[in-house]
Amino acid sequence: MTMKPFRIILGLFCLLVAVWLIMPTLVVIPMSFNDKKSLAFPPSGFSWQWYANFFTNPEWSNSLLNSLKVASIVAVVATFIGTLAALGLSRMKHSGAGILRAILITPMVVPGVVLAIGIYAVYLNYQLVGTTFGFVLAHTMLAIPFVIIAVSASLEVFDVRLETAAASLGANRFTAFRTITLPLIAPGMLSGLLFAFVTSFDEIIVALFITSPYLKTLPVQIFTSITRDADPTVAAVGTIIFFATSLVIAAGLIIGSKSKRS
Repeated sequence: MTMKPFRIILGLFCLLVAVWLIMPTLVVIPMSFNDKKSLAFPPSGFSWQWYANFFTNPEWSNSLLNSLKVASIVAVVATFIGTLAALGLSRMKHSGAGILRAILITPMVVPGVVLAIGIYAVYLNYQLVGTTFGFVLAHTMLAIPFVIIAVSASLEVFDVRLETAAASLGANRFTAFRTITLPLIAPGMLSGLLFAFVTSFDEIIVALFITSPYLKTLPVQIFTSITRDADPTVAAVGTIIFFATSLVIAAGLIIGSKSKRS
């Protein structure tokens, strides 16, 4: 009986923290329907004009397509490389595995500005500034650590004896990996894929250094717009991204839970 009031208080505290964390995002939604050209809250009227501007203005639509293209490529490449790296780390038994793991997740620890300066200096020499390949290369480097962590979490609960059993039944290493290991670590790979996509899609610091007038991602366009004229289209874009990201995360959680039950 004494635990019930404590649980209620703890639940209310968690709800308060959740509201505090999500409130800035929720404020953006009504601002996106403002009928005036200003980022005002509360809005003085209702209008769909900023959503229409997002889909009809070439600057916004092109930046969205650029972000989707780069993020899709990064998600596939980073998932492939990160999965192989996680598999290699899981099979290393000596002390060097910890050092190598720390090196591989360095992009998560090093400040983004430091990475951006280094990448920009190298890109200038090789003329990669403002190129799709340059964006994919930089964002893949930033996304790989998230894939390694997600896949490594799946490998932590993976029973290696299953591969041994498959080998004893005549399966070679590739067959055992394809039929045993890959299906069991698929939820971790899916999580890594989603994290890699979101990391590339939302990245702004490195993108500001390597962007060009001919290739802008959506975060760069948002930053340019908000610093230039405070266009309320930014609020509409934020609302769209919020709901799209929520749907992607919800789909990933549903797929992951179904995989665990099966």
